[in-house]
Amino acid sequence: MALGSLSTLWRLKRQFDFQIIDSHFAYPDGYAATLLGRWLTLPVTITLRGTEARLAKSPSHRRLMQKAMARAARIFSVADALKRTAVEMGVPADKVRVVGNGVDLAKFHALPQVQSRQALGLPLDAPVLVSVGGLCERKGFHRVIACLPDLKKIFPAIRFLVVGGPSAEGDWTAQLHKQVADLGMQEVVHFLGAMPPDKLKLPLSAANLFVLSTRNEGWANVFLEAMACGLPVVTTDVGGNSEVVCQPDLGYVVPFEDQAALLQAMQKALGQTWNPQLIMDYARDNSWDQRVAVLLQEFRAIAAGSAQELILQPTSAKGP
Repeated sequence: MALGSLSTLWRLKRQFDFQIIDSHFAYPDGYAATLLGRWLTLPVTITLRGTEARLAKSPSHRRLMQKAMARAARIFSVADALKRTAVEMGVPADKVRVVGNGVDLAKFHALPQVQSRQALGLPLDAPVLVSVGGLCERKGFHRVIACLPDLKKIFPAIRFLVVGGPSAEGDWTAQLHKQVADLGMQEVVHFLGAMPPDKLKLPLSAANLFVLSTRNEGWANVFLEAMACGLPVVTTDVGGNSEVVCQPDLGYVVPFEDQAALLQAMQKALGQTWNPQLIMDYARDNSWDQRVAVLLQEFRAIAAGSAQELILQPTSAKGP
């Protein structure tokens, strides 16, 4: 990865004098970026995004991630849970700054629910769940589907919108369709396929509740995207999920693989009255504009520090 990028970076360096290499995920991207940083004598930043806790269980990956984070000028983490992972791996706590993901409010905002449901062919008075993500095992669509027969006993008109398609982590499309058929939930579950970000506000606005029974996350952007459309969230207590859904008026966080707790949380959430404006205000307070302002402050400090180091370096003859 580093060697494959080197010629491109040299070409870019001739076009404009960039001062920092910013990378995301400690491995392989972050490790490759620190090699490039050494070759081009540039500081490198690494953002931890969620794979690090899993990769740290592998001794070989752990060693390379430790090297990468030791070489980096600054570590960013999208969740405090990932910062704790880095600290446990030996990174000084003051080297890691938590900067969560944000939401693009221009793309994610509530549409009228009636028109949204009409556009999707949904009953106007039905309780509607929605999940968004790659159709892989980790995202847990199958765990939500398993709850539907019990939910249908309480909410006979319930609908579940599944938004997503095959992902780099796998494709469970066939398994999910079979599960739905085996449970007799074909009328309940609507597979909408993958959608571009600027179209997601339609199914989000049509729903009453966003649910994601995920196995692992860093800081799931999709929670804030759902909240920007006024939806409460039910999700699992993994990664940084409880840092996003951090108060009871935003939704519920349940233990992972506790199917009874997941069912109970969805039932409770569908049966109560929420304050959509409060939820949307929380999303607005976590917009990308605010995240970018923090990152720009950090990047300026790194660039200024790097320039000062160059000024203070003694001149000396250097070998090849």
